[in-house]
Amino acid sequence: MSRPLGIIIAVSLVFLVGILQGAMASTKTTVIAEKLAFPWSMAALPEGGFVVTLRGGQLIYVAPNGSKQPIELSLPDLYATAQAGLFEVLLAPDFASTRELVLSYACGSEAANNTCVVKGNLSAQAPYSVINTQNIFTALPKKAGAAHFGARMAWLADDTLLIALGDGFVHREQAQQLDNHLGKIVRIHRDGSTPDDNPYKHSQASQIFSYGHRNVQGLIYDEQRDAIWQHEHGPKGGDELNKIVAGGNYGWPIATYGIDYTGAKVSPFNQLPGVKAPLYTWTPSLAPAGLALYNGDLLVSHLVGRRLQRFRYSHDSWTLTDEYLSELGQRIRAVYTSPDNEVYVLTDSAEGQLIKVELP
Repeated sequence: MSRPLGIIIAVSLVFLVGILQGAMASTKTTVIAEKLAFPWSMAALPEGGFVVTLRGGQLIYVAPNGSKQPIELSLPDLYATAQAGLFEVLLAPDFASTRELVLSYACGSEAANNTCVVKGNLSAQAPYSVINTQNIFTALPKKAGAAHFGARMAWLADDTLLIALGDGFVHREQAQQLDNHLGKIVRIHRDGSTPDDNPYKHSQASQIFSYGHRNVQGLIYDEQRDAIWQHEHGPKGGDELNKIVAGGNYGWPIATYGIDYTGAKVSPFNQLPGVKAPLYTWTPSLAPAGLALYNGDLLVSHLVGRRLQRFRYSHDSWTLTDEYLSELGQRIRAVYTSPDNEVYVLTDSAEGQLIKVELP
């Protein structure tokens, strides 16, 4: 072997070993709370502890020592079955002074339901309750079924609220229509009114910010880059990571990297003119279910994939660099970064856990 070739091979092996070591980097995990029945979302309170939603409709306070207390909450129109139930909890940007939060949930009945959002105020101290609840958004039209609600939310820098909405599974063609909320991301003010600069203010569903989505399960605003990152479930294959822009069409179901569960094609096209291409796709599907920023990187939790992935940013693109928590063997519903930059995950089961994760 020539000396230059030997040097090249040696350098390549060192580089490959470095990648593998990063991909298999160990983490320290600490279980904060357990026996949480299908937890869906969480938020850290400034006074300590966490608010956690359970898909069955319960709101829970988890103290720093892991003890749990129910938070009184009234949602008379809650619809909880299968994928339907209580979803996201998100503290308002000025929560410290207003105690205001927003909650997304499935509302209605088996025959007529969709995603609703309410705002309310959390009482000042435990035992907590949510008071002054009022509806600020109801996705229309109401439809039958209990699948694909979306329901992730994010605050933008201008204090407006993004709400991600699923296509309702059997109503996928509606994701391309601008007269409804199915398969859309909408943008509203905190009082529920529609911002004047929304891209489709003229349409019958003036809250629409972007469209062509299947079932959004991760949505965050990146203040550092002034960007909105999102991921959504594909059908069989074709889970997507996207950069969301106002007015963007993200293709579902006319362009997709996935196929139908029957094996049939949903569309012959992966990409089309006028459709925003994904930044990253997962095939086979890992079912991404949570999204967070950590030290400028993206963290993505997975249900089917039963792992936490880390992506690094370069030139408006994301590269997978590390994977964690596969040793837990658990479906991971959500990943969350607290204001003090600590990482937590929620596992998805009848015996769900809130786990603190220390990343290398």
